[in-house]
Amino acid sequence: MFASTLAALVLLVVTPPTGVSAVDRPNDGGRAIIVTWTRSPDPVTGYRILRQPEGGEAWDTVGFTGPRLASFVDEGTPDGVRSRYRVLALTDGEPAESEPSGYAVSTPQWFNTNYIPALVFTFVFGFLIIFFLRQAKRGAKLFMRRIAGLDAVEEALGRATEMGRPILYVPGLSSIDDVATIASINILGEVAKKTAKFGTPLIVPNRDPIVYTVARETVKQSYTEAGRPDAFHQDIVFFVTDQQFAYAAAVDGIMTREKPATNFLIGMFWAESLILAETGAMSGAVQIAGTDALSQLPFFITACDYTLIGEELYAASAYLSREPVLLGAIKGQDYSKALILVLIIVGTLLAVAFRAPVLELL
Repeated sequence: MFASTLAALVLLVVTPPTGVSAVDRPNDGGRAIIVTWTRSPDPVTGYRILRQPEGGEAWDTVGFTGPRLASFVDEGTPDGVRSRYRVLALTDGEPAESEPSGYAVSTPQWFNTNYIPALVFTFVFGFLIIFFLRQAKRGAKLFMRRIAGLDAVEEALGRATEMGRPILYVPGLSSIDDVATIASINILGEVAKKTAKFGTPLIVPNRDPIVYTVARETVKQSYTEAGRPDAFHQDIVFFVTDQQFAYAAAVDGIMTREKPATNFLIGMFWAESLILAETGAMSGAVQIAGTDALSQLPFFITACDYTLIGEELYAASAYLSREPVLLGAIKGQDYSKALILVLIIVGTLLAVAFRAPVLELL
């Protein structure tokens, strides 16, 4: 009887964890210490982590881990307070307590060193932008790929002038904080300059009140820069409604009644895109569309004569105006993308080259 009881007690004795250490978690905002240990060689049900501040007497439980883990992040420790840790191996009997770790202090870091590559590339990107801006201001000829939809703008405006019919410009249905809307307003400014120059009527219906205000001021400024401030009137740019399909129905009505020679559908669009494009196609207008909404591009490509796809929309204002600042920014972005592509290819080749010998050893 005594022997069996002694054997049971021996089975309950568990080797405690060893090598407990505590260090401040690097590259964080503070309030976190990483605790690591060497697991007990005996079967355990888990580990309990205790913390004691310097000068304190009590050990507070700060967390639990599973039996296969050997680390824990204490994310509740106060910054600037020295603390030490103990790890208890939990069993069906008494827990086995480790020796305490050394003291550790949690402190926030000013900079995450993991983002050094991003910082380096930010400087490279900024250098490229500034370099091409300076080149453009000095009169250097910066090449831009031909965009068929934008090359057709002059032709479309000339056609409208010859026919004595207006130009309809729809700046999308999104708000002014949408990048597609901002790009559309930039294009609207260039189109308005040309309509002012040719004396072509311009119609700009809007869904968003803020976009309406910005579009009106943009068109007014364009007419002034073209030397035709007297040709601008408030009815060129107007607010319709903020209801999606009510707006689409109103624009369709304008297409049917006014018979514009050219329709510009540029900006952010949703389910109404095909309704607008089909109505414009049936009215016989030349249609130039552009959006970065991937789900709407197929409808525009099918129903419109020209479509600006993706980033062509963002480059359009630089393409039309040939303004040095815009051209320099576009060229800087293009070279940055080329650099990223080269780095991806080189990184992939290096990864394959160094992985092959490792696979051979395995």
